[in-house]
Amino acid sequence: MDDLDRRDFIRIGGAGLTAAAAISVRETSAAQAPALFAAAPIDQVRIGFVGIGGQGGSHVRNLLRIPGCRITAVCDVRPERTDWASRQIVEAGHPAPTAYTKGPRDFERLCGAEDLDLVFNATPWEWHAPIMLCAMKHGKHTATEVPAVMTIDDCWAIVESAEKHRRHCVMMENCNYDRMEMMVFNMVRQGVFGEVLHAAGGYLHDLRAIKFADEGEGLWRRAWATKLDGNLYPTHGLGPIANCLDINRGDRFDYLVSMSGPSRGLQAWAAEHEPADSPKRKERYVLGDVNVSLIKTARGRTVYVEHCTNLPRPYSRINLVQGTKGMFQGYPNRVYVEGRGRAHQWQPAEDFRAEFEHPLWKELAEQALGAGHGGMDFIEDYRLIKCLREGRPTDMDVYDAAALSAVVDLSVRSVKRRADAVDVPDFTRGRWKARPPLDIVHM
Repeated sequence: MDDLDRRDFIRIGGAGLTAAAAISVRETSAAQAPALFAAAPIDQVRIGFVGIGGQGGSHVRNLLRIPGCRITAVCDVRPERTDWASRQIVEAGHPAPTAYTKGPRDFERLCGAEDLDLVFNATPWEWHAPIMLCAMKHGKHTATEVPAVMTIDDCWAIVESAEKHRRHCVMMENCNYDRMEMMVFNMVRQGVFGEVLHAAGGYLHDLRAIKFADEGEGLWRRAWATKLDGNLYPTHGLGPIANCLDINRGDRFDYLVSMSGPSRGLQAWAAEHEPADSPKRKERYVLGDVNVSLIKTARGRTVYVEHCTNLPRPYSRINLVQGTKGMFQGYPNRVYVEGRGRAHQWQPAEDFRAEFEHPLWKELAEQALGAGHGGMDFIEDYRLIKCLREGRPTDMDVYDAAALSAVVDLSVRSVKRRADAVDVPDFTRGRWKARPPLDIVHM
């Protein structure tokens, strides 16, 4: 080992020990918050909305259809987007909102100046944590698109801020509310699959054209592939199966291993679709086209998580739940339950819908028609507003936001260390053992 390697080894090793010590202190030293947090009921939820792109616009349309809430402030770096939102709000019969368009940090002015109950953001990933922390500092509840944060430090920051300021901090994972995922969750709760021992999820979606677009996510999402190699978008596949495993509510993620394959897809797309003089052809990507991670839980269960957004492929979130009596697997949706149907043969999941449809979908399917992503976006927004209005714990809380989003940073660390196991911090500080499982909720 030469001097440079030795210095790097000492520096990296020391940093690792320091980080481990910091995590240990954080996991044990903070004041204990209630197992499930519920704020005072809010009759009319006043919302400030930050980031009105494609997904943000979908949330705005949903919120205008939900009783008991009103968007009173909007914020975006593009005035044309706040203008669009203002028109939608006025056409829905509400007063015009205050618009904030003076640069990327104008959300700070919104949080400080507006009398709001909730600051909701659908911005590029790097802005999620600053917006949520600013909102809670100013006494507002906050909700964000996914992933909630990109680093372990920011996972702890939102947890500690939510506890200090006693505010909700919610990650809006829409896939938790998809029709089939909710049916599977209901089947798990009713014991159809027996004891759940293993689950798998992922985000397998060809995003090459979106990443290279000159608008929307193409303006920022591709850049992450030049910086990090890991699972950059874990929560769509992980959220629903985490509910089935009672993560943070009887079990927790314990440690993770991760590895990535080569990075080829984005380079190939640029070479084929971008002009010879395009700066995009000079970009160098480090994100492996396929990343696979394995998570072990405190109760010994196993979780497989996959990320693939840079290659040609059909869409899938995998959505596999396996127990001692049977299993479900998505894409296509199918079920095997021992003693029901023919041995060793799948049954179509539709055959189980009449018996196991989740109550929320029975009650809200008609209202959700036409909303984003098949209706699940409307249902997640509806549930958030309902919980705030009734003073109930939200379906997902800050500990869920941290545990699911932590996979981003932890997968990057594991990939760098040749798939070494990395510990998942216990953001609940032991409260996962006593927190009650998520209910079968109704409208």
